Amino acid sequence: MWTADEIARLCYEHYGLRLPKQGKPEPNREWTLLAAMVKIQPAADQACNSPDKPAQVTKEVVSMGTGTKCIGQSKMRKSGDILNDSHAEIIARRSFQRYLLHQLHLAAALKEDSIFVPGTRRGLWKLRPDLLFVFFSSHTPCGDASIIPMLEFEDQPCCPVSRNWANNPSVKASGNLEAPEDKRKCEDPDSPVTKKMRLEPGTPDGVAHHQSFGNQESSPDPPSVSRCNLTTEELATVTGMAPSGAKVVDVYRTGAKCVPGEAGDSGKPGAAYHQVGLLRVKPGRGDRTSSMSCSDKLARWNVLGCQGALLMHFLEEPIYLSAVVIGKCPYSQEAMQRALTGRCHNISALPKGFAVQEVKIQQSGLLFEQSRCAVQVKRADGPGRLVPCGAAISWSAVPEQPLDVTANGFPQGTTKKGIQSLQARSRISKVELFRSFQKLLNSISEDKWPDSLR
Repeated sequence: MWTADEIARLCYEHYGLRLPKQGKPEPNREWTLLAAMVKIQPAADQACNSPDKPAQVTKEVVSMGTGTKCIGQSKMRKSGDILNDSHAEIIARRSFQRYLLHQLHLAAALKEDSIFVPGTRRGLWKLRPDLLFVFFSSHTPCGDASIIPMLEFEDQPCCPVSRNWANNPSVKASGNLEAPEDKRKCEDPDSPVTKKMRLEPGTPDGVAHHQSFGNQESSPDPPSVSRCNLTTEELATVTGMAPSGAKVVDVYRTGAKCVPGEAGDSGKPGAAYHQVGLLRVKPGRGDRTSSMSCSDKLARWNVLGCQGALLMHFLEEPIYLSAVVIGKCPYSQEAMQRALTGRCHNISALPKGFAVQEVKIQQSGLLFEQSRCAVQVKRADGPGRLVPCGAAISWSAVPEQPLDVTANGFPQGTTKKGIQSLQARSRISKVELFRSFQKLLNSISEDKWPDSLR
């Protein structure tokens, strides 16, 4: 019916044509992440297709988000008027909730073009049976899905650390391979760049991180990895399986930190650094965050649905993803399956209609043009540092004000003096989504309300 490349291409084209310049990365200086929800349904002329031809479908982006930021605990507000988490995946899902609210308005008004049809119980709706939704992300979700094993024959994102480094008490390991912004190779150990890279947490003296994927060249003389071999038991901890004859020399590390109360990462050098399958919170710069990693949130959606608690008052069954597609980036099928479905299999005692889904997971071979890797290749040794874009863009397939550009959790351009105003609320903030839910409720006569709201 569709391929991973078709989904990625559709999302990239939508990003280029439908999203404004405002909120997008500054060329050759900033990068961002992209996520989207794609609706797939049979083509209108499906009945005319001959039996020997494959089924034709229409694909439409119904929500989209960009972003890389997350606010710290000290900036969170109980009023629900700030976006705590502005990672692209979360922005896309919130935008999807706006779309669902609009579609419920259409259903309540008995419009035929709604994606919902009446359910079997009074006041409840369900998704049309011929529709499905595919979630796209230009990069592997942060957290557990990003703990990806690297085999000996693959280009390494950094020099594998030696076991001697683990005994050096002066080194504090953070495990965030994405932290260094300057990944140029520096042969002079006393150069300013090398000194700067030495100061990065988790980087031993004399070893600079080099991320090597895409078209970026790896070091011509790779270091020895003989001391980084794993036992079968350690390998199983990282990957969940031991590929025959393959040596795992390290892992792509995630900056997401284990939630309080979890066992925590071992901090051992090489591939045993992380403990997999744990719940994590997104990393913050100085101020710790309370937002769960994107891997954890996707896993939750795979059990509870993408609609959220409010919309479940009007739905007969949750809205689940049929598939997840990831763009070209460091990727592991085993890590994605573990993070999104594998660690949820023991969940039980769910309410009627809820269940752990066996979502289809695929990777596209198409690179997002404003991803970190793509921008890094374009700028080569350009001046200045490559930094993540500070803005986030939300787009929903709704007729009124589909776009929303935010920074630091508020609409871009909001001043400290104007924070308390209604204009200082993102359209996908909790309080605004609740207001939209109230409007939906008020548009329906009380005798048609579902029993849960009576």
